[in-house]
Amino acid sequence: MKSKLLSVLSVLLCGAFVEVAAQNSVLNFTGKVTDKSGKGISGVVVNDGVRFTQTDAQGVWTLTADAVVSKFVSISTSAAYQLPQREGLASGFYVSVARLAADGCKHDFVLEKRKQPKDDFYFIAVSDPQVRNAQEMKRWRQETVPDITQTVDFLKQSREVVGTTLGDLVFDNMSLYDEYEASLKNTGATFFQCIGNHDLDLRYQDLHNMAAGTPVYGEMVYNRYFGPTDYSYNVGRVHVVTMKDLNYVGGKRYLESLTGAQIEWLKKDLSYVPKGSLVFLNMHAPAWNRVSGSGNVRNAAELKEALRDYNVHAFTGHTHYFQNNEVADNLYEHNIGAACGAWCAGWINQCGAPNGYLVVDVKGDDVKWHYKSTRRDFSHQFRLYGRGQFLTQSSFVVANIWDWDSACHAVWYQDGKPMGDMEQFVDADEEAAAMKKDRSAAVKTGHLFRAMPADGAKEIKVEFTNRFGEVYTQTLKL
Repeated sequence: MKSKLLSVLSVLLCGAFVEVAAQNSVLNFTGKVTDKSGKGISGVVVNDGVRFTQTDAQGVWTLTADAVVSKFVSISTSAAYQLPQREGLASGFYVSVARLAADGCKHDFVLEKRKQPKDDFYFIAVSDPQVRNAQEMKRWRQETVPDITQTVDFLKQSREVVGTTLGDLVFDNMSLYDEYEASLKNTGATFFQCIGNHDLDLRYQDLHNMAAGTPVYGEMVYNRYFGPTDYSYNVGRVHVVTMKDLNYVGGKRYLESLTGAQIEWLKKDLSYVPKGSLVFLNMHAPAWNRVSGSGNVRNAAELKEALRDYNVHAFTGHTHYFQNNEVADNLYEHNIGAACGAWCAGWINQCGAPNGYLVVDVKGDDVKWHYKSTRRDFSHQFRLYGRGQFLTQSSFVVANIWDWDSACHAVWYQDGKPMGDMEQFVDADEEAAAMKKDRSAAVKTGHLFRAMPADGAKEIKVEFTNRFGEVYTQTLKL
């Protein structure tokens, strides 16, 4: 009865009733996208999570939306305009369907034109704060957030900084959303959010799994704070897409997957983007991990096909380890280390990578990145274990080089003499394994390298050159 009353109310408010069923209403929404002076902005992409349109020459948009399926109408902010935000949190690019109905099915989006369009910016990707309680929230606010803010203070002196948290903002504790939201205000960056499996109200399944017309569903609390889970925007030459890739089926069980409807949404969204463009894709769960490949989305092949015409960098979390995946010439996945490491258990992730976040330097179509370890400077790019310190490799010097890919290079020197390439191998990181009660349960990683010093050697130097030609060295006495 309640849903019928709401449908009738929507009819009266909108005057655009198309269909009403027991738990379904299809409504006509309209509005404008304008600049601060009230002038309409043409060509802005608008969608309700299913259907897409663009504003006309006067900035007017119209959409027919199913209010049972669609909970938001959002715009894909054009690069010529500032990303709308409030106190540093992305805002103003979406409106809830409920509010639209209450406001007569009309809504205007207002954007501020950039004084001078710029193709260069910094992008910060943060995965898995995953705060469970007040103590973990305190650690997030006293360790990670000040580190991010300090980094942003430095970066914003030269250009705009945009950030995204890649899901698991909290750890099944909806009461912490207020404080989490407050923690990222006024960092100096514009921060967007992505939903993770621990950001769902576990009493309810995903919206698409619940009965049609349900007033409650898993994403509802996240939606209340941060809006739609699938959305896009443009900054510089980059089209940025964020998507929910967890399917919560109830009973604390979820699948890492995108629905068919979401893949179709992505295809429609990208249809407005010129082929060959640079695309950033933010998701919580990874898709293409090979070593320690648990957590990959089930329909990675369909996702890859949808992205085939674009130059894509995907940014993911979920695993609490670091792994770079060169999927194809046009597709690179950064499954980055978690801000909370191994679930706030210490200072490292499951693979030995430090707690931290990724800073991406975008200059037009060129992309460089550096992992920023919390409470360390950018020069901290690998950890070195002396002979005998790595229990499964006791005869070797071992380097854990977390931000490794095929374009990187690691060589070693013995008493000043070049000894060639270090040998890459797969194992569990020593420090991560030592944290486990059962060492055999430690996650294996592929970013480990070893070298066997000769008896009597006195000094070993390891030199790591990343894919951008930057050299980092560490030296240890034997």
